[in-house]
Amino acid sequence: MTSNGTSPSIPRLPHPQTQTQTQTHDVVIIGGGAAGLSAAVVLGRARRSVVVVDNGHPRNAPAAGVHSFLTRDGLRPAELVRLGQEEARSYGVEFVMGRAVDSRRSAQGFTVTLDDGSTVSGRRLLVATGLVDELPDVPGLAERWGRDVLHCPYCHGWEVRDQTIGILGTGPKSVHQALLFRQWSRNITLFLHGDMLDADGTISEQHGPTDAEWEQLAARGVSVVIGPVAGLDVRDKSLAGVRLASGRLFPLQALVVAPTFTARTDFLAGLGLASTPHPLGVGTQLDSDETGRVLNDGAVVPGVWAAGNATNLMAQVVVSAAAGLGVATMINSDLIAAEVETAVTAYRSPFSAANEARNSDSVLGDRRHGVHPEHTPAREGQSR
Repeated sequence: MTSNGTSPSIPRLPHPQTQTQTQTHDVVIIGGGAAGLSAAVVLGRARRSVVVVDNGHPRNAPAAGVHSFLTRDGLRPAELVRLGQEEARSYGVEFVMGRAVDSRRSAQGFTVTLDDGSTVSGRRLLVATGLVDELPDVPGLAERWGRDVLHCPYCHGWEVRDQTIGILGTGPKSVHQALLFRQWSRNITLFLHGDMLDADGTISEQHGPTDAEWEQLAARGVSVVIGPVAGLDVRDKSLAGVRLASGRLFPLQALVVAPTFTARTDFLAGLGLASTPHPLGVGTQLDSDETGRVLNDGAVVPGVWAAGNATNLMAQVVVSAAAGLGVATMINSDLIAAEVETAVTAYRSPFSAANEARNSDSVLGDRRHGVHPEHTPAREGQSR
């Protein structure tokens, strides 16, 4: 979502659906992107009952392809999701189409309420909802997002190599972006905008480039233009340039922006959880430890896990997929530990169902099943 209330154009993808409102699953996964699907496959292969809740709006849907994903370079995001769903379903994973709006603890573990009022339940909860890119308030950015309005050089840098690239300078990190994209093109222009300018349109002493950064920009041949940027020039469905508030037009083929990354975690309020500011000031994310267990004020929240962009704002698709795998193994281990503890407790109880069954077998033997030794047919070579 942009700061003025508009969102990047993210199409809704086709989604297999299985309604499972009465069953308590081993794991409920909220989010069906790379992290959620990877976790679903691993847990399905571990013979766990899993349900994935997803709204069909992956963050990277506007992009033409996924990059830096070994053997899947250039694959359309929708196709990656389709293949992931197909693999997960082959291991018995179920899918529910919808958006999680609330989550609560229950006797069985957790109950998640969806936007249509239905619920799903599970012993463990995995948050893999990703994030929302909140774009700077410049008309036209949302419509070009993921195409020729970009953010990540490792996602799109190769596709815009040697092109004329602009950097929308909205804060201190923008100089870093300009120097970073300089690796892909010699034609880089940094447009000072937003916090990099004071109210009177002059360069901000606090947020503008430092003396050292001015020198770095000059040494690398990065041009600097004082904005602000008022809008985009789009021709034939492609970015052609940016227009300053002064009316001056600068031709461009790509524009790099710095979104605010906001983890999708509103539905966790019922568990007392909320996103926290990222240390670098680039957005908010869900705190978790190295195993993926969600933290609240530094304390582990039992049964709740997170993977992907919801807890790692910088993770690319392949990193999110790897995180989903890792967290899935931790969840399975956690479930096993709980099941072993329950089994040991039952084993130690003299009146447990398990001990009653063993006692019945030892006392009654075959008679427990209605078979008396005298009525058992003699084996070959034996007399009755």
